[in-house]
Amino acid sequence: MKFLGYRRANGTVGTRNHMLVFPTVICAAATAEMISRAVAGTVVVTHPHGCGHMGVETEHVVRSMSGFCANPNVAGVLLVGLGCELITPRTIAERLDGYRQRYEIVNIQEEGGTTATVEKGRLLVEKLLKEAAKVNREPVDISELIVGTNCGGSDTFSGLTANPALGNACDRLVAEGGTAILSETPEMIGAEQVLAGRAASESVKKRIYEITSATEAMAFKAGVDIRGSEPSPGNIEGGLTTLEEKSLGAVLKGGTTTIKEVVDFAVKPAEKGLVIMDGPAHDAVCNTGMIAGGAQVIVFTTGRGTPMGAPIAPVIKVATNSRIYQHMRDNMDINAGNILEGTETIESIGERIFQEIVEVASGKATRAEMLGHHEFAIHSLGLSV
Repeated sequence: MKFLGYRRANGTVGTRNHMLVFPTVICAAATAEMISRAVAGTVVVTHPHGCGHMGVETEHVVRSMSGFCANPNVAGVLLVGLGCELITPRTIAERLDGYRQRYEIVNIQEEGGTTATVEKGRLLVEKLLKEAAKVNREPVDISELIVGTNCGGSDTFSGLTANPALGNACDRLVAEGGTAILSETPEMIGAEQVLAGRAASESVKKRIYEITSATEAMAFKAGVDIRGSEPSPGNIEGGLTTLEEKSLGAVLKGGTTTIKEVVDFAVKPAEKGLVIMDGPAHDAVCNTGMIAGGAQVIVFTTGRGTPMGAPIAPVIKVATNSRIYQHMRDNMDINAGNILEGTETIESIGERIFQEIVEVASGKATRAEMLGHHEFAIHSLGLSV
């Protein structure tokens, strides 16, 4: 099976042809936004990171930023820095050189302030845009796709309709040679045994238990029982009762195939097939990590209603019930509530999600894209100074 994608010089394939303006530090965020506003056809990311990081968090943030900028959906990136920060544009550029990603750099202190930086940045971005315009969509095999899965605002129907239907779509993708990412480690707690039973090897099984145990231990170390905050108040109002119940429904998003490997947050899978990414359940963070790990499309299930999108990857929204599908119609792409009503099955909705993935990968806009949602976040691992 084929989709229409953008073949990059490094061999990867994008589903979008974005020109990204990316500040490497919060001090450059406003300037990056000004540059993006000055040049139509660009997307910009803002965030509170780039300085004051300590220890392993520095590598965590650099890996997340560079992986995000190197996603195949990005034709080129303008890195905007201040000049005295911890994570400079050159820090990210060194990683991008390894990815063979096209970039340009501008620094506020070197240019002499905001106004001069915006003008210099505008010229650089316009040059990158002209280069990107030369790339056209072409038929590529669906095995080139990495699809991230996420769920937010879950309800009692999540594990009955949208999640198993998305899992069915992931099974179809994997059968075609593609890759599906299952993340949100806190929502694997209580379902570890189910996942471990499908591990491709003893080492993968061990890693599944390690990441879930580490996540729960981290909460205990902070004096918090994660089972006291999960499910969330909204989840409980939606009918979920325990973390185990939520997890058993959440892991269905990944389907039923063998789990090939477990990767760290923002790390691109080395294996094709179903892969677990260790990361938090925070929706924007989860999406950011999977996109930094190479996901060109995200499928997001929701029962309570979540409008979230992403700056550079299309996010397909699947409603678990017909009420939320109709109530938040401008945010939803697919209604899995038909399963409850008996007019469709998990398999038929799974097929529809799979076909939607192919169409969106080929250029069809999602509701989140139409509305301009562009949420981005990286979680902190420790102290900042």
